[in-house]
Parts: sequence; structure tokens; C-alpha cells
Amino acid sequence: MNIGEAANKSGVSAKMIRYYEQTGLIPPAQRTASGYREYYEKDVHMLRFIRRARDLGFSVEEIGELLGLWTSKSRKSADVRQLAQAHYYTLQRKIQELQAMSSTLETLIEACTGDHLPDCPIIADLEGNDLECALHRKQSRSGAIAQTQFSAKR
Repeated sequence: MNIGEAANKSGVSAKMIRYYEQTGLIPPAQRTASGYREYYEKDVHMLRFIRRARDLGFSVEEIGELLGLWTSKSRKSADVRQLAQAHYYTLQRKIQELQAMSSTLETLIEACTGDHLPDCPIIADLEGNDLECALHRKQSRSGAIAQTQFSAKR
């Protein structure tokens, strides 16, 4: 089959197939007499393996290791487990980092009044100013606005 057919059957784009070949992740495809790449079911099977590993977030280097273990008749499941576990811990650390970023952004968004005034705790934080100072300014401004509204009702 040609590269387009291999791409369709494997779920890996033709561009990525060429990239994987160029980087040595997969062996170079056999060529027809006219120079076109030729793929077989075993190649599609390998590409599906790679696609699934990418779906799980493994790096190209890690996928290379997994491919080596997959094709090894003497592999130890402990080696596969160790590689997967290291990746799992990396993902857990990234999740914690993303949760911390999300929490910080939520706090900053809540601290921002979103009004017509230029003071903004989000900008202050990005500038490196202390969030506590920005929150204090918001509270002070909210109090002043409430006081002004209260005075206007009198």
C-alpha cells in the first residue's frame, strides 16, 4: 500500500509517517521501482502502536524505547512497567502544575473587577507585583465604590 493508504489505516498522517522515518523511529519504507514508499500490514501495525503511545503522551524517545521492548523477544515486563511508571509520574507532576496555574488564574480573575479603571491584579501579577497588594487595592476600591454609592443614596 502507498503512504496515503497506510496513513488512513493507521490513523497517523503521511507527514508524521515521513517524520518518524526521517528520525529513525520506524525503518525506512521499502520503495517501488518508481521510488514510491511501499507499506505492509506490519508497518500499519507499528504505526498504530506509535499512534496509541502518542495518544498516551509518550515522547518520541520513549516510543522508541517502547518499540524496542515491543519487538524484543527477551523483554521483561518490568522494563515496560518502569518506563510507563516514569511517564505516569511525569504526567502527574504536569497535572499538578496545570492545577496550580488554573488556581492562580482563577484567583486573579476573581480579584479583577473588570471595570473601566486601569488597575488590574492580573496585569500586576504578570508584572511581578504581589497579588496580596493587588487584592488589597481591589478591596479598597470596592469599599470606596460602596461608600460612594451609599453617599449618593442619601
